Amino acid sequence: MANVIHTLKDDWSLSATVAGFLAVLISYAGPLIIFFQAAQAAQVSETMMASWIWGVSIGAAVSGIYLSIKYKTPIITAWSAPGTALLVTVFPNMSINEAIAAYIVSAIVIFLVGATGSFDKILRWIPNGIAAGMMAGILFQFGLELFVATNTMPFIVFSMLGCYLVARRFSPRYTMIWVLLCGVILSVLLGKMNPVDIDLAITIPTVIWPEWTWNAVFNLAIPLILVSLTGQFLPGMAILNLNGYDTPAKPIVSITSLASLAVTCVGGITIVLAAITAALCTGKDAHESKEKRYIAGVANGIFYLLGGLLAGSIVMVFSLLPKELVAALAGLALIGAISTNVTIAMKDDSQRDAALITFLATASGMSFLGLSSVFWGILIGMVAYYILSKKRLLPLFS
Repeated sequence: MANVIHTLKDDWSLSATVAGFLAVLISYAGPLIIFFQAAQAAQVSETMMASWIWGVSIGAAVSGIYLSIKYKTPIITAWSAPGTALLVTVFPNMSINEAIAAYIVSAIVIFLVGATGSFDKILRWIPNGIAAGMMAGILFQFGLELFVATNTMPFIVFSMLGCYLVARRFSPRYTMIWVLLCGVILSVLLGKMNPVDIDLAITIPTVIWPEWTWNAVFNLAIPLILVSLTGQFLPGMAILNLNGYDTPAKPIVSITSLASLAVTCVGGITIVLAAITAALCTGKDAHESKEKRYIAGVANGIFYLLGGLLAGSIVMVFSLLPKELVAALAGLALIGAISTNVTIAMKDDSQRDAALITFLATASGMSFLGLSSVFWGILIGMVAYYILSKKRLLPLFS
Protein backbone atom coordinates (compact mmCIF):
# COMPACT_ATOMS: atom_id res chain seq x y z
CA MET A 1 0.00 0.00 0.00
CA ALA A 2 2.84 2.38 0.87
CA ASN A 3 4.45 1.67 -2.51
CA VAL A 4 1.19 2.45 -4.31
CA ILE A 5 0.82 5.80 -2.52
CA HIS A 6 4.45 6.66 -3.24
CA THR A 7 4.01 5.84 -6.95
CA LEU A 8 0.81 7.89 -7.15
CA LYS A 9 2.56 10.84 -5.54
CA ASP A 10 5.45 10.65 -8.02
CA ASP A 11 3.19 10.30 -11.08
CA TRP A 12 0.52 12.85 -10.08
CA SER A 13 0.09 15.81 -12.42
CA LEU A 14 -2.21 18.81 -12.67
CA SER A 15 -3.07 18.12 -16.33
CA ALA A 16 -4.22 14.55 -15.56
CA THR A 17 -6.22 15.79 -12.57
CA VAL A 18 -7.99 18.37 -14.73
CA ALA A 19 -8.72 15.71 -17.37
CA GLY A 20 -10.32 13.53 -14.68
CA PHE A 21 -12.30 16.48 -13.35
CA LEU A 22 -13.57 17.44 -16.81
CA ALA A 23 -14.71 13.87 -17.42
CA VAL A 24 -16.78 13.96 -14.22
CA LEU A 25 -18.04 17.46 -14.98
CA ILE A 26 -19.29 16.43 -18.41
CA SER A 27 -20.91 13.27 -17.01
CA TYR A 28 -22.74 15.20 -14.30
CA ALA A 29 -23.73 18.06 -16.57
CA GLY A 30 -24.85 15.80 -19.43
CA PRO A 31 -26.02 12.20 -18.85
CA LEU A 32 -27.09 13.02 -15.30
CA ILE A 33 -29.89 15.12 -16.76
CA ILE A 34 -31.37 11.88 -18.13
CA PHE A 35 -31.45 10.56 -14.58
CA PHE A 36 -33.56 13.54 -13.51
CA GLN A 37 -35.94 12.88 -16.41
CA ALA A 38 -36.26 9.23 -15.38
CA ALA A 39 -36.81 10.24 -11.75
CA GLN A 40 -39.59 12.60 -12.78
CA ALA A 41 -41.22 9.84 -14.85
CA ALA A 42 -40.99 7.45 -11.87
CA GLN A 43 -42.18 10.20 -9.50
CA VAL A 44 -39.44 9.48 -6.95
CA SER A 45 -38.54 11.72 -4.03
CA GLU A 46 -35.44 13.93 -3.83
CA THR A 47 -34.02 11.52 -1.25
CA MET A 48 -34.40 8.59 -3.65
CA MET A 49 -32.88 10.62 -6.47
CA ALA A 50 -29.85 11.40 -4.29
CA SER A 51 -29.54 7.67 -3.58
CA TRP A 52 -29.47 6.91 -7.32
CA ILE A 53 -26.68 9.44 -7.83
CA TRP A 54 -24.83 8.05 -4.81
CA GLY A 55 -25.00 4.57 -6.31
CA VAL A 56 -23.71 5.39 -9.80
CA SER A 57 -21.03 7.75 -8.46
CA ILE A 58 -19.63 5.38 -5.84
CA GLY A 59 -19.79 2.42 -8.24
CA ALA A 60 -17.89 4.35 -10.91
CA ALA A 61 -15.43 5.75 -8.34
CA VAL A 62 -14.40 2.45 -6.77
CA SER A 63 -14.13 0.49 -10.03
CA GLY A 64 -12.32 3.30 -11.86
CA ILE A 65 -9.74 3.89 -9.14
CA TYR A 66 -9.05 0.17 -8.67
CA LEU A 67 -8.70 -0.60 -12.39
CA SER A 68 -6.61 2.50 -13.16
CA ILE A 69 -4.10 1.75 -10.38
CA LYS A 70 -3.94 -1.99 -11.01
CA TYR A 71 -3.36 -1.74 -14.78
CA LYS A 72 -1.61 1.67 -14.88
CA THR A 73 -4.16 2.67 -17.51
CA PRO A 74 -6.63 5.60 -17.53
CA ILE A 75 -9.72 3.39 -17.18
CA ILE A 76 -12.70 5.73 -16.91
CA THR A 77 -15.89 4.15 -15.64
CA ALA A 78 -19.35 5.66 -15.43
CA TRP A 79 -22.98 4.67 -15.53
CA SER A 80 -24.65 3.54 -18.74
CA ALA A 81 -25.98 6.71 -20.41
CA PRO A 82 -28.04 4.85 -23.07
CA GLY A 83 -29.20 2.51 -20.31
CA THR A 84 -30.41 5.48 -18.29
CA ALA A 85 -32.31 6.71 -21.35
CA LEU A 86 -34.18 3.39 -21.30
CA LEU A 87 -35.52 4.27 -17.86
CA VAL A 88 -37.35 7.27 -19.27
CA THR A 89 -39.28 4.93 -21.58
CA VAL A 90 -40.18 2.25 -18.98
CA PHE A 91 -41.39 4.51 -16.16
CA PRO A 92 -44.10 4.75 -14.83
CA ASN A 93 -45.25 1.45 -16.42
CA MET A 94 -42.57 -0.34 -14.41
CA SER A 95 -42.02 0.01 -10.67
CA ILE A 96 -38.68 1.04 -9.20
CA ASN A 97 -38.47 -2.37 -7.53
CA GLU A 98 -38.82 -4.10 -10.90
CA ALA A 99 -36.11 -1.84 -12.32
CA ILE A 100 -33.74 -2.88 -9.51
CA ALA A 101 -34.34 -6.53 -10.41
CA ALA A 102 -33.50 -5.72 -14.03
CA TYR A 103 -30.25 -4.05 -12.89
CA ILE A 104 -29.28 -7.23 -11.03
CA VAL A 105 -30.01 -9.48 -14.04
CA SER A 106 -28.04 -7.13 -16.29
CA ALA A 107 -25.03 -7.06 -13.94
CA ILE A 108 -24.90 -10.86 -13.67
CA VAL A 109 -25.16 -11.46 -17.43
CA ILE A 110 -22.52 -8.82 -18.28
CA PHE A 111 -20.25 -10.32 -15.61
CA LEU A 112 -20.54 -13.73 -17.27
CA VAL A 113 -19.72 -12.19 -20.67
CA GLY A 114 -16.61 -10.60 -19.16
CA ALA A 115 -15.50 -13.52 -16.99
CA THR A 116 -15.66 -16.02 -19.86
CA GLY A 117 -13.48 -13.82 -22.06
CA SER A 118 -16.15 -13.62 -24.77
CA PHE A 119 -15.83 -9.86 -25.11
CA ASP A 120 -12.09 -10.05 -25.83
CA LYS A 121 -12.83 -12.41 -28.74
CA ILE A 122 -15.38 -9.98 -30.15
CA LEU A 123 -12.85 -7.12 -30.01
CA ARG A 124 -10.29 -9.11 -32.02
CA TRP A 125 -12.72 -9.26 -34.95
CA ILE A 126 -12.82 -5.46 -35.34
CA PRO A 127 -10.10 -3.75 -37.46
CA ASN A 128 -8.57 -0.52 -36.12
CA GLY A 129 -9.99 1.57 -38.96
CA ILE A 130 -13.54 0.47 -38.22
CA ALA A 131 -13.12 1.05 -34.48
CA ALA A 132 -11.67 4.51 -35.16
CA GLY A 133 -14.54 5.34 -37.53
CA MET A 134 -17.00 4.38 -34.81
CA MET A 135 -15.23 6.53 -32.21
CA ALA A 136 -15.00 9.49 -34.61
CA GLY A 137 -18.74 9.16 -35.23
CA ILE A 138 -19.51 9.14 -31.51
CA LEU A 139 -17.34 12.19 -30.81
CA PHE A 140 -18.37 14.12 -33.93
CA GLN A 141 -21.56 15.47 -32.36
CA PHE A 142 -19.59 16.93 -29.44
CA GLY A 143 -17.38 18.80 -31.86
CA LEU A 144 -20.46 20.25 -33.56
CA GLU A 145 -22.01 21.29 -30.23
CA LEU A 146 -19.03 23.59 -29.65
CA PHE A 147 -20.15 25.79 -32.55
CA VAL A 148 -23.88 25.30 -31.96
CA ALA A 149 -23.31 26.86 -28.52
CA THR A 150 -22.31 30.12 -30.24
CA ASN A 151 -25.99 30.63 -31.13
CA THR A 152 -26.82 31.61 -27.56
CA MET A 153 -23.48 32.56 -25.95
CA PRO A 154 -21.22 33.66 -28.82
CA PHE A 155 -18.85 35.90 -26.85
CA ILE A 156 -18.05 33.30 -24.19
CA VAL A 157 -17.72 30.38 -26.64
CA PHE A 158 -15.58 32.28 -29.15
CA SER A 159 -13.41 33.57 -26.29
CA MET A 160 -12.94 29.97 -25.09
CA LEU A 161 -12.03 28.94 -28.64
CA GLY A 162 -9.49 31.77 -28.88
CA CYS A 163 -8.07 30.82 -25.48
CA TYR A 164 -7.81 27.20 -26.64
CA LEU A 165 -5.80 28.16 -29.73
CA VAL A 166 -3.42 30.44 -27.84
CA ALA A 167 -2.94 27.95 -25.00
CA ARG A 168 -2.47 25.12 -27.49
CA ARG A 169 0.35 27.14 -29.06
CA PHE A 170 2.14 28.30 -25.91
CA SER A 171 0.99 26.00 -23.06
CA PRO A 172 -0.30 22.77 -24.63
CA ARG A 173 -0.13 20.63 -21.50
CA TYR A 174 -2.43 22.94 -19.55
CA THR A 175 -4.70 23.98 -22.42
CA MET A 176 -7.96 22.83 -20.85
CA ILE A 177 -7.11 24.47 -17.53
CA TRP A 178 -6.86 27.87 -19.24
CA VAL A 179 -10.02 27.21 -21.25
CA LEU A 180 -11.98 26.22 -18.12
CA LEU A 181 -10.79 29.32 -16.24
CA CYS A 182 -11.63 31.52 -19.22
CA GLY A 183 -15.17 30.13 -19.49
CA VAL A 184 -15.91 30.32 -15.76
CA ILE A 185 -14.51 33.86 -15.33
CA LEU A 186 -16.45 35.21 -18.32
CA SER A 187 -19.64 33.46 -17.18
CA VAL A 188 -19.32 35.05 -13.73
CA LEU A 189 -18.51 38.53 -15.09
CA LEU A 190 -21.39 38.43 -17.60
CA GLY A 191 -23.87 36.99 -15.11
CA LYS A 192 -24.40 33.73 -17.00
CA MET A 193 -23.95 31.34 -14.07
CA ASN A 194 -27.14 29.49 -13.17
CA PRO A 195 -28.73 30.43 -9.82
CA VAL A 196 -28.57 27.36 -7.58
CA ASP A 197 -29.05 26.96 -3.82
CA ILE A 198 -26.21 24.82 -2.52
CA ASP A 199 -26.49 23.06 0.84
CA LEU A 200 -23.59 20.64 1.38
CA ALA A 201 -24.59 17.48 3.24
CA ILE A 202 -23.50 13.84 3.29
CA THR A 203 -25.90 11.60 1.36
CA ILE A 204 -27.26 8.45 2.99
CA PRO A 205 -28.35 5.91 0.33
CA THR A 206 -31.78 4.30 0.43
CA VAL A 207 -32.14 0.52 0.02
CA ILE A 208 -34.67 -0.58 -2.61
CA TRP A 209 -35.72 -4.25 -2.67
CA PRO A 210 -35.96 -5.96 -6.08
CA GLU A 211 -39.17 -7.38 -7.50
CA TRP A 212 -38.65 -10.11 -10.12
CA THR A 213 -40.97 -9.95 -13.15
CA TRP A 214 -40.69 -10.99 -16.79
CA ASN A 215 -41.70 -7.44 -17.66
CA ALA A 216 -38.49 -6.18 -16.04
CA VAL A 217 -36.33 -8.83 -17.76
CA PHE A 218 -37.61 -8.31 -21.30
CA ASN A 219 -38.31 -4.57 -21.27
CA LEU A 220 -35.29 -3.36 -19.29
CA ALA A 221 -32.69 -6.04 -18.44
CA ILE A 222 -32.12 -7.39 -21.97
CA PRO A 223 -32.07 -3.95 -23.68
CA LEU A 224 -29.78 -2.70 -20.88
CA ILE A 225 -27.34 -5.55 -21.52
CA LEU A 226 -27.29 -4.87 -25.27
CA VAL A 227 -26.82 -1.09 -25.06
CA SER A 228 -24.18 -1.41 -22.33
CA LEU A 229 -22.08 -3.90 -24.31
CA THR A 230 -22.47 -2.24 -27.71
CA GLY A 231 -22.84 1.42 -26.72
CA GLN A 232 -20.33 1.61 -23.85
CA PHE A 233 -17.91 -1.31 -23.49
CA LEU A 234 -17.29 -1.69 -27.22
CA PRO A 235 -16.33 1.95 -27.96
CA GLY A 236 -14.67 2.25 -24.55
CA MET A 237 -12.31 -0.66 -25.27
CA ALA A 238 -11.76 0.67 -28.79
CA ILE A 239 -10.52 4.03 -27.53
CA LEU A 240 -8.18 2.36 -25.03
CA ASN A 241 -6.71 0.18 -27.78
CA LEU A 242 -6.41 3.08 -30.21
CA ASN A 243 -4.40 5.04 -27.64
CA GLY A 244 -1.95 2.20 -27.19
CA TYR A 245 -3.36 0.49 -24.09
CA ASP A 246 -3.66 -3.28 -24.45
CA THR A 247 -5.54 -3.99 -21.21
CA PRO A 248 -7.84 -6.97 -21.86
CA ALA A 249 -11.58 -6.47 -21.63
CA LYS A 250 -12.07 -9.43 -19.30
CA PRO A 251 -11.07 -7.76 -15.99
CA ILE A 252 -12.65 -4.43 -16.94
CA VAL A 253 -16.04 -5.93 -17.80
CA SER A 254 -15.90 -8.24 -14.78
CA ILE A 255 -14.93 -5.59 -12.19
CA THR A 256 -17.43 -2.99 -13.43
CA SER A 257 -20.16 -5.65 -13.36
CA LEU A 258 -19.35 -6.47 -9.74
CA ALA A 259 -19.47 -2.74 -8.97
CA SER A 260 -22.87 -2.63 -10.69
CA LEU A 261 -24.13 -5.51 -8.58
CA ALA A 262 -22.92 -3.80 -5.39
CA VAL A 263 -24.89 -0.59 -6.00
CA THR A 264 -28.06 -1.95 -7.62
CA CYS A 265 -30.18 -1.97 -4.48
CA VAL A 266 -29.60 1.76 -3.84
CA GLY A 267 -30.74 2.63 -7.37
CA GLY A 268 -27.40 2.48 -9.17
CA ILE A 269 -27.86 1.50 -12.78
CA THR A 270 -25.22 -0.54 -14.68
CA ILE A 271 -21.62 0.67 -14.25
CA VAL A 272 -19.74 0.52 -17.54
CA LEU A 273 -16.54 1.55 -19.27
CA ALA A 274 -16.88 5.16 -20.39
CA ALA A 275 -16.31 6.04 -24.04
CA ILE A 276 -16.79 9.76 -24.66
CA THR A 277 -15.31 11.01 -21.38
CA ALA A 278 -12.54 8.41 -21.68
CA ALA A 279 -11.29 10.30 -24.72
CA LEU A 280 -10.44 13.22 -22.41
CA CYS A 281 -8.15 11.09 -20.27
CA THR A 282 -6.36 8.79 -22.70
CA GLY A 283 -4.67 11.34 -24.98
CA LYS A 284 -1.69 13.68 -24.70
CA ASP A 285 -3.78 16.44 -23.15
CA ALA A 286 -3.94 14.35 -19.96
CA HIS A 287 -0.15 13.85 -19.94
CA GLU A 288 2.62 13.66 -22.50
CA SER A 289 3.74 10.34 -21.03
CA LYS A 290 1.32 7.49 -21.79
CA GLU A 291 2.49 5.69 -18.64
CA LYS A 292 1.33 8.55 -16.39
CA ARG A 293 -2.13 9.13 -17.83
CA TYR A 294 -3.60 6.55 -15.46
CA ILE A 295 -3.62 9.37 -12.90
CA ALA A 296 -6.55 10.85 -14.85
CA GLY A 297 -8.50 7.66 -14.12
CA VAL A 298 -7.62 7.85 -10.42
CA ALA A 299 -8.53 11.56 -10.25
CA ASN A 300 -11.77 10.84 -12.09
CA GLY A 301 -12.64 8.25 -9.45
CA ILE A 302 -11.82 10.60 -6.59
CA PHE A 303 -14.09 13.32 -8.01
CA TYR A 304 -16.84 10.72 -8.46
CA LEU A 305 -16.30 9.66 -4.84
CA LEU A 306 -16.80 13.24 -3.68
CA GLY A 307 -19.83 13.59 -5.91
CA GLY A 308 -21.34 10.42 -4.46
CA LEU A 309 -20.77 11.34 -0.83
CA LEU A 310 -22.32 14.76 -1.48
CA ALA A 311 -24.80 13.51 -4.09
CA GLY A 312 -27.69 15.58 -2.80
CA SER A 313 -25.73 18.82 -3.05
CA ILE A 314 -22.48 18.54 -5.02
CA VAL A 315 -24.39 17.94 -8.26
CA MET A 316 -25.89 21.37 -7.73
CA VAL A 317 -22.38 22.81 -7.98
CA PHE A 318 -22.14 21.44 -11.50
CA SER A 319 -25.54 22.93 -12.24
CA LEU A 320 -24.03 26.40 -11.75
CA LEU A 321 -22.34 26.23 -15.14
CA PRO A 322 -24.38 27.19 -18.20
CA LYS A 323 -24.96 24.29 -20.59
CA GLU A 324 -23.23 26.20 -23.40
CA LEU A 325 -20.02 26.41 -21.38
CA VAL A 326 -20.11 22.65 -20.73
CA ALA A 327 -20.78 21.97 -24.43
CA ALA A 328 -17.86 24.19 -25.43
CA LEU A 329 -15.59 22.52 -22.86
CA ALA A 330 -16.49 19.07 -24.15
CA GLY A 331 -16.06 20.05 -27.79
CA LEU A 332 -12.67 21.69 -27.27
CA ALA A 333 -11.40 18.93 -24.98
CA LEU A 334 -12.29 16.29 -27.57
CA ILE A 335 -10.73 17.97 -30.64
CA GLY A 336 -7.54 15.94 -30.21
CA ALA A 337 -9.48 12.68 -29.87
CA ILE A 338 -11.60 13.46 -32.95
CA SER A 339 -8.47 14.26 -34.98
CA THR A 340 -6.70 11.08 -33.87
CA ASN A 341 -9.63 8.82 -34.71
CA VAL A 342 -10.31 10.43 -38.09
CA THR A 343 -6.62 10.01 -38.96
CA ILE A 344 -6.61 6.33 -38.00
CA ALA A 345 -9.90 5.69 -39.81
CA MET A 346 -8.60 7.16 -43.06
CA LYS A 347 -5.03 5.81 -42.83
CA ASP A 348 -5.41 2.29 -44.29
CA ASP A 349 -6.56 2.17 -47.93
CA SER A 350 -8.08 -1.27 -47.45
CA GLN A 351 -10.32 -0.03 -44.62
CA ARG A 352 -10.99 3.57 -45.67
CA ASP A 353 -14.41 3.17 -47.35
CA ALA A 354 -15.73 0.85 -44.65
CA ALA A 355 -14.38 3.17 -41.94
CA LEU A 356 -16.14 6.15 -43.56
CA ILE A 357 -19.40 4.17 -43.72
CA THR A 358 -18.96 3.31 -40.02
CA PHE A 359 -18.36 6.98 -39.19
CA LEU A 360 -21.44 8.19 -41.10
CA ALA A 361 -23.75 5.52 -39.65
CA THR A 362 -22.54 6.15 -36.09
CA ALA A 363 -22.71 9.95 -36.41
CA SER A 364 -26.22 9.78 -37.89
CA GLY A 365 -27.83 9.00 -34.54
CA MET A 366 -30.02 6.36 -36.21
CA SER A 367 -32.08 3.99 -34.08
CA PHE A 368 -33.38 0.74 -35.48
CA LEU A 369 -34.97 -2.21 -33.61
CA GLY A 370 -34.30 -0.35 -30.37
CA LEU A 371 -30.51 -0.41 -30.87
CA SER A 372 -28.33 2.68 -31.08
CA SER A 373 -26.35 4.08 -34.00
CA VAL A 374 -23.15 2.87 -32.29
CA PHE A 375 -24.28 -0.75 -32.67
CA TRP A 376 -25.44 -0.28 -36.26
CA GLY A 377 -22.38 1.75 -37.18
CA ILE A 378 -19.99 -1.02 -36.15
CA LEU A 379 -22.20 -3.75 -37.67
CA ILE A 380 -22.68 -2.01 -41.03
CA GLY A 381 -19.01 -1.03 -41.09
CA MET A 382 -17.89 -4.62 -40.43
CA VAL A 383 -20.14 -5.97 -43.19
CA ALA A 384 -18.79 -3.31 -45.56
CA TYR A 385 -15.20 -4.14 -44.61
CA TYR A 386 -15.49 -7.87 -45.25
CA ILE A 387 -17.33 -7.34 -48.53
CA LEU A 388 -14.96 -4.66 -49.82
CA SER A 389 -11.84 -6.51 -48.69
CA LYS A 390 -13.08 -9.68 -50.41
CA LYS A 391 -12.66 -11.68 -47.23
CA ARG A 392 -15.00 -14.42 -46.20
CA LEU A 393 -17.02 -14.13 -43.01
CA LEU A 394 -16.44 -17.79 -42.16
CA PRO A 395 -13.01 -17.26 -40.48
CA LEU A 396 -14.69 -15.05 -37.89
CA PHE A 397 -16.37 -18.06 -36.38
CA SER A 398 -13.46 -20.49 -36.61
